[in-house]
Parts: sequence; C-alpha cells; structure tokens
Amino acid sequence: MSILTEEYTLSNGVKIPKIGFGTWLVEDDKVVEPVKNAIEMGYRHIDTAQAYENERGVGQGIRDSGIAREDIFVTTKLAAEIKSYDEAVKAINESLEKAGLDYFDLMIIHSPQPWSDFRNGEHFYEGNLEAWRAMEEAYNDGKIRAIGVSNFEQKDLENILENGTVEPMVNQVLAHVSNTPFDLIEFCQKHDILVEAYSPVAHGEILDNKEIKELAEKYNVSPAQLSIRYCLQLGLLPLPKSENPDHIRSNAELDFEISAEDLNKMKQMERIKDYGSSNVFPVFEKGI
Repeated sequence: MSILTEEYTLSNGVKIPKIGFGTWLVEDDKVVEPVKNAIEMGYRHIDTAQAYENERGVGQGIRDSGIAREDIFVTTKLAAEIKSYDEAVKAINESLEKAGLDYFDLMIIHSPQPWSDFRNGEHFYEGNLEAWRAMEEAYNDGKIRAIGVSNFEQKDLENILENGTVEPMVNQVLAHVSNTPFDLIEFCQKHDILVEAYSPVAHGEILDNKEIKELAEKYNVSPAQLSIRYCLQLGLLPLPKSENPDHIRSNAELDFEISAEDLNKMKQMERIKDYGSSNVFPVFEKGI
C-alpha cells in the first residue's frame, strides 16, 4: 500500500493524507505545474499559505488536475501578522476567493508571533485568540473542515486549549532528524493534536549529513526518503516540497521500515548547527 493512500484521522473525525506536498517559495505562476505533477503522482494533500502568495496558482493546479475537489485535502495558513478578529475574517474569505475554492480542508495560524517578532518573548495571546475566534466561526460555517496552528509552543497551545471553543486539530512545526521537538510532540499527541513536520529534510541541509547518508545506504534509499520516513515513524505528517518531478515522486516512495535501533540512533543525532542560506528565515534562525 502506498503511503499516499494512507490517512491520519483528526480529532474531529476528518481524514487527512499522511504525507503532504509543500509549496513554500514556489511562485504563484510557477506552482501550477508542480501541484498538477504531485496530484498526478498520487498526492492528495496540498499545503499552501497566505504568506506564500501562491494560493491562486495552487487552486488552479488543483482544478487543472482533473481530480475531484473532495478527493484533495487543501491546507492554507492565516498570515502570522493577523492578530485581530476582523482582519482574520477578511483574510479567510480572501484566501477562498484567491484559491477559487468553496472551502479549505484545513486552515492554520501560521505563527503565534508576526515574523518580525518571532520568538522574541511576546506570545500575542489575545491576538491569537481573536484570530482563532474568526477561524472557529469559519469552521462552524463550513468554510473550513479543520482548524489548527503552526509554530506554536506549549504555552501558545495552552492559551487556545483553555480559552477557545474548538481545540486545535493540528500543529505544524519544524521537525526533522537532528532537530525534533520531542516534548512538544508528546504534549500535542497527548491532546490529540496531530503534528505536521515541515522541512522534513531541513531545507536540504540534512542531505549531506554523513550518518544519514550511511543509514540511507543501508536501507537502499535516499537521505531524503530516510528523513521523511523518520517523521512518519514518529507519528508525524511530513510535508516535503520540491519542484523536481523525480524528487516529488521519490519523496513518496517510502515502502520500508526503519528499525527501532536505527530510529533511536536518528532521534539522538547531534543537533543541526547551521541551516546555511536558510538561516535568514526566522523559523531556521530561531530553530537552532
């Protein structure tokens, strides 16, 4: 059975494919083909965001794929800077309009802080509750089938869990071999919040890791495949991203099992020290 046909079940009963196709840094006019390619290869879960400025192209790629809308799981993210109810309501409706969709399968708050304040100490508790209220409303109105968050630490999640009326179903975080937030994952899983792993290959920086390369050879797979499989075996939902059709295909060819011993070894690998050119992005800069 292909991983592309397997699903997790969210806390509200909605099914979500176990692997997603990421579209970060793919421009709006260039994202249509990769989305179509991914769907053609069997992907049924596409991840975009307001901040990516490619919702229109993603929506077009989905329509052009020829696959029924209800058979594709589409995620978008509320911009990190939006911390008021009115702005959030407006942005949710604008995203639907841009993508040309009647509903999103999942919408998540992109970050507890605006990117310019990412992990600087302020948690924006009130602003996140305002944005969450707008998402709860859209969820109750059927505009969104599931709602969640991204980059939320335990304190940020507790704020929503204690004060919201709908519990977050997903927390999308930076998680990969050599930088896996085990305590946060455990907290989420305890509260029935599915953890999605973005940058499961550390934005490419993990692929030259000597230990990863040696382990990948042992399983006769690529370092990328090993890294993505690692996330799955931790119960996470990986979101690999590529514009290369060969990589799009191979990222989902994960029909192998990492042994308990090797998985343990991977869990204890020395923490990544440098994300190279990606250090300019707050999630990587503050993730070190």
